[in-house]
This record gives sequence, C-alpha cells and structure tokens, in this order.
Amino acid sequence: MKQMPKVNYQLILDKELEKITALDKRPGLLLHACCAPCSSYVLEYLEKYFDITVFFYNPNISPESEYLHRVGEIKRLISEMCPRVSFLEGKYEPKRFYEMAKGLENEPERGARCLKCYRLRLEEAAIAAKEQGSDYFTTTLSISPQKDSAVLNTIGKEVSGQYGVPYLFSDFKKRGGYKRSIELSAEYHLYRQNFCGCVFSRNSD
Repeated sequence: MKQMPKVNYQLILDKELEKITALDKRPGLLLHACCAPCSSYVLEYLEKYFDITVFFYNPNISPESEYLHRVGEIKRLISEMCPRVSFLEGKYEPKRFYEMAKGLENEPERGARCLKCYRLRLEEAAIAAKEQGSDYFTTTLSISPQKDSAVLNTIGKEVSGQYGVPYLFSDFKKRGGYKRSIELSAEYHLYRQNFCGCVFSRNSD
C-alpha cells in the first residue's frame, strides 16, 4: 500500500460525533477489539455516544492460551467498567490467519502481512456489523503508536463500501488516548501483552 496522505481523523471523528449528539437516539456501534488495554480508553470515550457491541475477532493471536487470556481480560473489563456494553466473540481461526500469511512470514512489522491481517479482521467486523444491524463499525487498533491510522482508516473505508456499513474514522491515540489506556489498564489491573499477538510479532521483539 502506498504512503497515505495526512488526514486529521480525530477531526473527522469530532464532526461525526457532533452529528450523532444531535440525534434522538443512540446509534449502534460494532467495535472490533484487539485486547482489553486498547479497548479501555476507546470504550470510555465512545460509550456516551453509542450502544456498543465489542467484537473480538483476532485469529492472529497465538498460542491459544494467549488468545483465551485476552478474551477473559476484555470480558472482565466490560463487566467492571461498562456493563451496558455487549460482547460478541468471533471464531478463533488461527489456520485462516496462517493461510493468509503464507509467503509473508519474513515481512517486517507493519508490512504486507500486517496489512492483510488488518483487512481480514476489519472485513469480519463489517460482516458482523451488518448481521447485527449496527449503524457503524470501527476498530481499537488505531490507539496503538505502532499502528498507522491512515492505513487502518483507508482499509476501513474500502471494507465499508464492500459491505455497506459506515466505518467510523478514528485515531484513538490522539488527545492522550494511548496514555489514558495505560492509566485505565493500571486501574483495572489489565494484562498488557508485549507483542501484537501473532508468532511473527513475538519473534520480532
């Protein structure tokens, strides 16, 4: 993917939230979540605007014990911090991830393998959002300093057009979002992993 132009996605989000505030009802948002720490600030930020369903679909995570640990942590976070939020777990499909990554095993982090992984997860989020009747979908991934928000939002826009569900543009690391996620992680004693989730990111550390 070529270098993305500079866009202020936080400003775009601000304008969308202004429109939503003027509505008579709260729209539904399907929020793809990669882990509890990244979800913490995003949930705190967006819960006042949306009826949220957290969607956990991350076939990249391995081993299975790591996957189950992260599922348990995000479910605990929701129950303790925002019990009105719903939770939907997608299928755990590590084989699908490895098939997707075939031939790209030696790609650097943030390279072609990661881009395909983002698309895989966002496509599943869009499908789930359509099935759930959600008004929007988005992902917590943009809160990470290691993730390029322009890439994520470009993929989100493409997937949105493919599946017919509006994508909520975002750059959740802005305005101290990442810092706040660290504070909330400490407050709720969340497990903070030191790798993205896949075996390739673990081996790159």
